[in-house]
Amino acid sequence: MGTSEELFTIGQLARRTGLAARTIRFWSDLGVVPPAGRSAGGYRLYDVEAVARLELVRTLRELGLGLDAVRAVLARGTTVAEVARTHVAALDVEIRVLRLRRAVLSTVAARESTIEETVLMHKLARLSARERQQLIDDFLAEVAEGIDPDAPAMGIVRSMRRLPAELPDDPAPEQVDAWIELGELVTDEDFRRKVRSMAVAGDGDAAGEAVPGPDHRLVLEHAGRALAEGVDPASAAGREVLDRIVAPDTPAEHRARMLEQLETFTDARVERYWHLLAVVNGETPAPAAVPAFAWLIAALRSR
Repeated sequence: MGTSEELFTIGQLARRTGLAARTIRFWSDLGVVPPAGRSAGGYRLYDVEAVARLELVRTLRELGLGLDAVRAVLARGTTVAEVARTHVAALDVEIRVLRLRRAVLSTVAARESTIEETVLMHKLARLSARERQQLIDDFLAEVAEGIDPDAPAMGIVRSMRRLPAELPDDPAPEQVDAWIELGELVTDEDFRRKVRSMAVAGDGDAAGEAVPGPDHRLVLEHAGRALAEGVDPASAAGREVLDRIVAPDTPAEHRARMLEQLETFTDARVERYWHLLAVVNGETPAPAAVPAFAWLIAALRSR
């Protein structure tokens, strides 16, 4: 063993390389490891170069390369490095798909989803970055139709467009869940109508002159505490809390306009949109403010 003239049968090659004889025969039939000649009995014989080729073929196959790519390398039509770069790119896509599937299945399991919900979630999760952005853009185009581009409301509309270029390569289950819920939300007709009504109301305020709203910090501090302590908005204690947020001498017509504006722009689903957008972007969502504002609305209604 060791001279360049030494020849091997398929059986001898199998013992030398540890490969199955049928595998060597199959690769030989494909021309990947051609025989160096034939024995007197017609059996294929292979030289020591075949041993090296078999080791290379086995390595490339174990790395996942197809036989066409292996043939190209062996024929010097391409280099191992070139094939490796192509294969890495393909593996990256495959890994991303597998991670996304795992995340979707985790969401399905956590939600105990129906078959219909599972199909929808799978479709939403498979959307490309461009398709995801288009879904949001279509929603916001409907919301902003006919509104002055320079209106204050358009600033909110533009900020609602923000999405990452891609979900992370290894998205957390909560990110996939958030994206799926976000996709469901922007395709909901009731939600679209609500956001549209908010945008229209913010475009010039045709119903009347806008009045300054309550201080956001005071609402969260006082109404939030009252809510946590179970204070009835219509009670005397509720009135005391209200007076800390809205000055007692505020004219009745201003209170009425403030209430109208709060009712227009306070919506749990819109706040949920911002929450989901933050989760998808890997950010910490802001604490929920709608419950405190809902308490304030109830307190103003009771007066």
